[in-house]
Amino acid sequence: MTQYTRSVLLGLTLALASHGAAQTMIETVGAAGIQNTLQSAGTPAIPQVNLPTAPGTAADPASSAGSAATPAVTVTPLTPEQQTQLDAAQAAFQARNYPQARAAFESLITQNYTNPAPHFGLGLVLFAQNDDRGATFEFTQFAALAPTRFEGPYNLGVIATRAGNHEQALTLYGQAATLMKDQASPAAQQQVLEALASEQTRKADFAALTGTLASISALDPQNLDVQYRLAQARTLSGQGAAALPGVYALLAQAPARVDAALLLADIYVAQGLPERATRELDAAVPRAANGSDRATLLLRKADILAQSGDTRAAVFAAQDATREDGRNAVAFARVGELRALRNDRPGALSFYQNAVKLAPDNAAYRAALAGVRLTLNQNAEAARDAALALTLRPDEATLARALFVQGVAAYRQGQYPQAIKALTSSQTRAPSADTSLWLGLSAYAQKDYAGAAAALSESVKLNPTPTARQNLASALLASARYPEAEAILRGLVSDDPKNAEAWYLLGLTQRAQTRETDARASLKTAAALGNARAAGALK
Repeated sequence: MTQYTRSVLLGLTLALASHGAAQTMIETVGAAGIQNTLQSAGTPAIPQVNLPTAPGTAADPASSAGSAATPAVTVTPLTPEQQTQLDAAQAAFQARNYPQARAAFESLITQNYTNPAPHFGLGLVLFAQNDDRGATFEFTQFAALAPTRFEGPYNLGVIATRAGNHEQALTLYGQAATLMKDQASPAAQQQVLEALASEQTRKADFAALTGTLASISALDPQNLDVQYRLAQARTLSGQGAAALPGVYALLAQAPARVDAALLLADIYVAQGLPERATRELDAAVPRAANGSDRATLLLRKADILAQSGDTRAAVFAAQDATREDGRNAVAFARVGELRALRNDRPGALSFYQNAVKLAPDNAAYRAALAGVRLTLNQNAEAARDAALALTLRPDEATLARALFVQGVAAYRQGQYPQAIKALTSSQTRAPSADTSLWLGLSAYAQKDYAGAAAALSESVKLNPTPTARQNLASALLASARYPEAEAILRGLVSDDPKNAEAWYLLGLTQRAQTRETDARASLKTAAALGNARAAGALK
């Protein structure tokens, strides 16, 4: 699987995570339903149940229910009078009269602690009042008194999710899903499964998520969104080929679905079949409902083509996207990026300018425009665009890029202190060989030869290009560090015997060490290669 495919598929989790992100409580359990599932004979006992801490501990209802450490509890049925009180309490809750409902449920608990119904009702009330600690306690009591009911672990899971205890929530939802069979309505089952799917997505357990979504699909077979999410989960679990029948079935029912067409293309890319992927996208474009959707498909095609190395075809695909949706700033910026990759700087400039017009607050587009202007030697304009990008709250990478452009533009305009300041700030955020190189050149221009040597040494360390090495040798020569400079220059002329400037600098270094014979030999070589300064130095 390529890095491109991996990043695209990971992006699919956004759609999965959007489902079930804010779980709500289940209120399906009623007094009669509880009574019919519980033992009601014998002497009642107070259950010894504590607040849950973490899954797998004795205090966790998910692990302690039914364990040897928890004494068995005999449930006492509600009397007719208590049932009437329960009905009134539930009516108050439904009417959102929470203080009255809480008082009524608490009164029932005082009268009959071992009946689970009042605990359940009080848990709902306390949750509605944002008293999660109290609600947790009551649902824990309910889970101990009604260990076969799914509502207890499910509602405890909702509280765990709200508190950010996602591992605990995952365990509790899993228990609820196991318990709910043959007792929950289809709607309640789907709610539990959606909550479980949300936590599985958060954990990136796509194999388990596939099973959960398959269960949801069985409950709601006509739900195309669920079918799509199931195909996503299969793909993300490494079963892309197995997901294909589901994706094709979905497209047969909804041929204009862009998300399904994109997923289909990504599956083929993951299978090492990028050409098949682009053909599927070509087939999907005419089926799309509008220009915006067609542009989205064409941009994905451009990405796949660029990843495959065909940047020329990628440019055409991205340009088609701009024609389909003339307000799509992403498409214009993508064309600009691709044209820059092909060294078509005037073309890149034009498209980046359009992207900036469409999205004037996008720092990344403005910084990219500044970078293209820099390559065209439009230094004042590049500095202006970089300064604008810095005002747009850029992310760290964009900030570093804008500062780099600002620094190089300042250097080219002879503003060396400003260049050093901007380049130093850029290097602090995103160290790079290019930034160190320009920082060294700026320091050299200020006659700070020690600073230049330090920056250029860093550039060589990050990327030992001939340019960086030669400039480092110049800085070392200016710093009177002759042996170090000579060592670098000997390496340069050995790598490229026709490097006239390196021969010239080598001659100066040797002369500074009073080795005139060696110096004249090096200077003669430089002069023969056309270096006018070397010829002058021989006179």
